[in-house]
Amino acid sequence: MSKQYNNHLVYLLLATLFISTSGALGKFIDLPIPVTNWWRSFIALFVLYAFCRYEKIPYQLKSKKNVLPFVLSALFMAAHWITYFYALKCSNVAIGMLSLFTYPIITAFLEPLFIKTKFDPMYIVLGALALLGIYILAPEFDLESTMFQGIFFGLISALFYALRNIISKNLISEHHYNATAIMLYQLGIVTLVLAPTLLFMDTSNITTQYPYVILLAIITTAVGHTLLVNSLKHFTVSTASIISSVQPVLGIVIAFIFLREIPNWNTFWGGMIILSTVIIESVRNQNRPKTHQDRM
Repeated sequence: MSKQYNNHLVYLLLATLFISTSGALGKFIDLPIPVTNWWRSFIALFVLYAFCRYEKIPYQLKSKKNVLPFVLSALFMAAHWITYFYALKCSNVAIGMLSLFTYPIITAFLEPLFIKTKFDPMYIVLGALALLGIYILAPEFDLESTMFQGIFFGLISALFYALRNIISKNLISEHHYNATAIMLYQLGIVTLVLAPTLLFMDTSNITTQYPYVILLAIITTAVGHTLLVNSLKHFTVSTASIISSVQPVLGIVIAFIFLREIPNWNTFWGGMIILSTVIIESVRNQNRPKTHQDRM
């Protein structure tokens, strides 16, 4: 593998690790979910703005036609965060993260409809393999229980996440926006959209939750999601999605360490299957002939 490819892969894996902290933090933080995500976006917004000014990253809007994609991607991101946190609160970190990670399959089917990307039938095989791993990882649940509610919210969150990533990919490849600038716009819009929730939801507990909200804002959001969006410059959304399928494994390990949520043997077997999709797709992407878009 080339050094450049390895660097891109390392950044994508780091993004995966940082975003994996969202499960434990989302489950642990004791605030109304919209309020948590407002603070998350508000703090991350200022961090990324300072970073853009320091690195002289251009973030000016290039065309008024880009306003709608930015707004839609931000709304999908906000909806993804909120439904994902509801999935975590209704069930546990394992169920929340595993149900969310149906999004690689959703992405593989949606991406050719929105981006000039040829549908690769192999994505069906890899997506099914990742889904098998998720099925093995998931504990048994009663359809009338909170576990079912957690899975439902997780699946809805997966759809929003896939759509947000596809639009972000288009802003990078077609309109040549910097990944950090895209995340900056998305955070700004999310901050504005969620601001009214501060008026009618209880925010008094924020004084005891600051350390965890700051971790969520900086490590998970500002760094993790920006690295993920940046990876879309070098990988297709489907490739990035499948490689990121290791997130549930990392999230479950983090939840075990910090929340004492104990995984079972299914976690290990399912995790091995998911990791196999990461390795297979990494090798396939390295050997695949690069198109002009891929090189951009």
